[in-house]
Amino acid sequence: MGEETDTAATPVPVAMKKAGPLGRSIDIYAAECEKCHKWRRIVSQEVYEEIRSKIREDPFVCEKKEGISCGDAGDLNYDSSRTWVLDKPGLPKTPRGFKRSLVLRKDYSKMDTYYITPTGKKLKTRNQIAAFIDANQDYKNAPLGDFIFTAPKVMEDTIPSGVPERTPKPSQ
Repeated sequence: MGEETDTAATPVPVAMKKAGPLGRSIDIYAAECEKCHKWRRIVSQEVYEEIRSKIREDPFVCEKKEGISCGDAGDLNYDSSRTWVLDKPGLPKTPRGFKRSLVLRKDYSKMDTYYITPTGKKLKTRNQIAAFIDANQDYKNAPLGDFIFTAPKVMEDTIPSGVPERTPKPSQ
């Protein structure tokens, strides 16, 4: 519940994917204007991560996009034409040379977070990242604290119809 309160208090950049069975990775990045609450497309993952990392001290507003103001129509509508996922505000940018990869599970229950190294290797844990950095001193300046595995929240009201309900695994 505290997480939802935080989300409501701070306009949160959002990452989303097209609804449907094909592709379960992010295909559009957007941010909500703090003033007018319209959604604006963000041109790239890098720009999105910059906005997300500073959203608390420097809220996103329409005027940050060249030639755009709150008086203009929004770029996107929050609806179920695609599955929306909300990223946690304030997460640091992915270190230079690496790529943060998010994949939506088939049951739409959550997203899994991975980091792709400059050499193309997929890393799933902070221990794997530490081992990679230890073995590749060219990346020793990549702060381990900037590799965050917190996954965006899947917005239930935008999950496509026909996706089977998730059933909790029995306790062992």
